[in-house]
Amino acid sequence: MFRRPFHQTALLLTLGTALSAQWINYPTPGIPRTKDGKPDLSAAAPKTREGNPDLSGIWKIVPSKKAQARREGVGPNLIDYMPDGFEIPLLPEAAALYKQRSQALGAGRPSERCLPHGIPDAMSVSQFKLVQNPGLLLILYEEFNHYRQIFTDGRPFPKDLNPAWFGSSVGRWEGNALVAETRGFNDQTWLDDYGLPHTEAMRTTERFERTDFGHMALRITIDDPKAYARPWSVDWQLVLLPDTELIEDICENEKDVQHMQKR
Repeated sequence: MFRRPFHQTALLLTLGTALSAQWINYPTPGIPRTKDGKPDLSAAAPKTREGNPDLSGIWKIVPSKKAQARREGVGPNLIDYMPDGFEIPLLPEAAALYKQRSQALGAGRPSERCLPHGIPDAMSVSQFKLVQNPGLLLILYEEFNHYRQIFTDGRPFPKDLNPAWFGSSVGRWEGNALVAETRGFNDQTWLDDYGLPHTEAMRTTERFERTDFGHMALRITIDDPKAYARPWSVDWQLVLLPDTELIEDICENEKDVQHMQKR
């Protein structure tokens, strides 16, 4: 899959709403609006019939200052969203693998072979849609047209977890936050495009909290005792993309690169 240079990626993230509107521009039903008809992203967060916050919508990550300043030809890097001085607690073998991948600026990442981005990387490379139903939250990723299911109907994890790219997810409500736990991963994905590794022992916890109509806080905790000395977390801020829609994004086995070079 053709990967945009990071300066282009940052620009797309910064101007996501405007660029999306170039393809699809249709007023989203039910969105609160200001007097001039623009979406009121500071309005109160919506609720479901059950009284829980409704997380539905198309979202993208707000790039940090460090992410915007980065200019290498590679996509998002989790360290750009960590406090200054924070060191990811990599164990020696995982640290060596990460050093090798990052020095190569992420060359050889799974997406180059049309393989999926995983958790949390799939949320960082493009916008995504949350579809909330009673007992189920769907995450639709624009890049590669992949999806996840987070079951919120009280079911336990399956007894036999076949290793999977996105694992198996169950969620629960803690006040206004949806907490999703995922386990049952394979070890083929990277945590970010710089190559943070993980093993099949990884478990993730995502905490989604919609603070108002157009903004959401997301904390992702990584717990992998075979790759990291202790659990660690990254905090993302998400912004809603109103009045637009996802577009089809199919991996073409690097054909995009050839097309771009001919232009």
